[in-house]
Amino acid sequence: MAKKAVIVWGGWEGHEPRQCVDIFAPILTGEGYEVTVSDDLDTYKDQDLMLAQDLIVPTWTMGAIAGDQEKGLLDAIAAGVGVAGWHGCMGDSFRNNTNYQFMVGGQWVAHPDNIIDYTVNIIADDPIVAGLDDFAMHSEQYYMHTDPGNEVLATTTFEGRESAPWINGTVMPVVWKRQWGEGRVFYSSLGHVAKDFDVPEAREIQRRGMLWASR
Repeated sequence: MAKKAVIVWGGWEGHEPRQCVDIFAPILTGEGYEVTVSDDLDTYKDQDLMLAQDLIVPTWTMGAIAGDQEKGLLDAIAAGVGVAGWHGCMGDSFRNNTNYQFMVGGQWVAHPDNIIDYTVNIIADDPIVAGLDDFAMHSEQYYMHTDPGNEVLATTTFEGRESAPWINGTVMPVVWKRQWGEGRVFYSSLGHVAKDFDVPEAREIQRRGMLWASR
């Protein structure tokens, strides 16, 4: 039986949620998933649909989520449906919802100096990053408030940041995995815009993370 994934996208268009869906929905289809794509947060309220999924890919930046929508999402994950996402489309989605942030394991707070060159360092011996070396990105370098319970797979170090020099030397998680109830949670702060996934390592980490998180 084919696995099932649901992708719910929307919010701030600057993060190109629709364009990113157009990258990862075909990847999941190619991995044998039946993929449902929605641009309506009420999708999370459909308990039968949600509990039938193996994977949720939230792709919604900023905006607001109603209490019953958030409950449907978090309850499905707690029941064992995996969740995997990237950048602001998962890590800066609903700024007033601390339970959602608790599930993600982090929340974006800054990207000092905006679009810059930086390095992602692989720090774990884990299948999600196996065989990958440190790699370069030209994008936003996310500064996040993160959960110390995360299992961190990759980091980045802030260096030469002129707009916030006090953070220079800070080592920040970039890729992590964790649990929420029975569900697996995967997050990568890479992917400000769809073109960022032209970097093979960024794209492959996201692909592997989705497969790992899936029930």
